[in-house]
Parts: sequence; structure tokens; C-alpha cells
Amino acid sequence: MGYVLDTNVLIESKNRYYAFDIAPKFWTSLVQHGMGGTVHSIDRVKDELLRGHDDLAVWVKDTAAHLFVSTDDNQVIAAYRDIMQWVQSAAYLEEAKTVFAGTADGWVIAYAKASGRTVVSHETRADPASRRRVKIPDVCDAFSIPYIGLFQMLRDLGIVFS
Repeated sequence: MGYVLDTNVLIESKNRYYAFDIAPKFWTSLVQHGMGGTVHSIDRVKDELLRGHDDLAVWVKDTAAHLFVSTDDNQVIAAYRDIMQWVQSAAYLEEAKTVFAGTADGWVIAYAKASGRTVVSHETRADPASRRRVKIPDVCDAFSIPYIGLFQMLRDLGIVFS
């Protein structure tokens, strides 16, 4: 079993829970689990993070480049196509569909689907009547892709900060 991290897991961790100067073990643990093949993210998340020009972008470039795997794979591309067809046929507002298509979210889900991994994100399921935003857990549910939050992944991996 493996995990694929959404962009918001890394950004929120840096900004809220695990700043580099306060919780370096969090970042070290991600690198170690990445080297072991348990934790990954994707190239498109990397691209989003590198736009930040901050400590997180430096960490991505200098320490964690191996965490970000390519989505240039026929199975991932086919899964992405299926996901985007589902999103386009769903009752979301056009703006929500456009925003979703412009982020790494669909690719994270597609990589998880193609590789049998679990998506890790801070997003929560939308109200069933909401059509304003396409959310990762809702798409994962539609495709029976496992989804968990960051803290559950840390527990599952036995990562403890002491």
C-alpha cells in the first residue's frame, strides 16, 4: 500500500502544523518514506509547489525531488481522462469544472487510481447539494479510490514526533 500526496498536504503542513524550523522530523519522515516507495506525490504537484519560491520550494528542489513521480504514463493518462469525463458530466458549475481542470487534483486522483495508492489530502467531502467546487474526496468516492487525511497517513505509517 502506498500514498500519493495532494498539494494542500504539503502547503498546509508548512504553513500550519509542521513548519520546517519547528518539526523537521515531519519532513525527514516524508523523505524517508519516499525513498522506501511508500509516499509519493506527482510532477504536477511539484510544479505547483515550485511556483511558491519559498522554503517549501527549496525543500522540493534540494531534498525531496525523488518524491515526485511522473504522470506521463498511459494508465495515468487514461485514468485522468475518465476522471475528467466524470467531472464534465456531473452537475458542477462550469467555473468549478474549469478550476478543477487547472489544478493537479485530477492528476493526483488519476495517479492513485492507476497505481493502487491512497490519496492523502486535507480536503473534506462536499455537501451533496454543493456544485461550486469539485472536491478530491467526492471524485475518489465516485471511482472507489481510497482517500484519507494526513494525520491518518502518519498514524498508518507509525510516524511519531518526539
